Amino acid sequence: MQTRIQKIISDSGYCSRRKAEELISKNQVKVNGHIASLGDKADAEKDIITVSGEKLDTKSVKLRYIKLYKPRGYLTSMEDSHSDKLITDLLDGIAERVYPVGRLDKNSEGLILLTNDGAFANDITHPRKHISKTYRVTVPSKVSEEQIARMTVGIKIDEGVVTQPCTINVLVEEPERTVLEFIITEGKNRQIRKMCDAVGLSVSRLKRTGVGGVKLGMMKPGEYRELTPDEMKTLRAAMGRPESAVKRKRR
Repeated sequence: MQTRIQKIISDSGYCSRRKAEELISKNQVKVNGHIASLGDKADAEKDIITVSGEKLDTKSVKLRYIKLYKPRGYLTSMEDSHSDKLITDLLDGIAERVYPVGRLDKNSEGLILLTNDGAFANDITHPRKHISKTYRVTVPSKVSEEQIARMTVGIKIDEGVVTQPCTINVLVEEPERTVLEFIITEGKNRQIRKMCDAVGLSVSRLKRTGVGGVKLGMMKPGEYRELTPDEMKTLRAAMGRPESAVKRKRR
């Protein structure tokens, strides 16, 4: 059966669909020895597909769904020649190639999901799904109601880029320290730091505590575990993919 190449790559567990499209655009993907283009299709059972010179294993793989507490100082990149601290280095004992769903910048910490299920990763990160993400943000100063209101309704963070409305709650308020809870439904690069900067606030600590109803809980930096059936059910409900529909699709 002919299927779009980026879907074959993501279904194999090699990387997410978006990353696969990026690799195709960079001429890193070949089908039967010929460079593939976006929009091309192939037969996963008959065609030989290589990614960066490596033959793609299109046989069924065990799907993994992992939650990890990313410590500060680690990158969510799969590979980076300038750093020896990658979150995949923390996954001791995971035989399958898993990749992060979304990202957290190097100086941020908290919940990161990892998987080798391309469709799952695509649903979590797709802007139209509006999957909520919760952050605990520490600011080394007082925060005014006006500053919170400006960020809540949406604020310009880059040229031509305005954030969507979000929810901001004050968790701790002290003379020289404020802890805020941000709940956003998008994931622009360094979004919360840029939002705070736009209203004159600096961020001393940023911690993601939840994604789509799944919480970080009492995990410690560097710890990881498989998502529980209840957590998977919560995420699929947030994505608009009830468990019954997923089972029907698999059959």
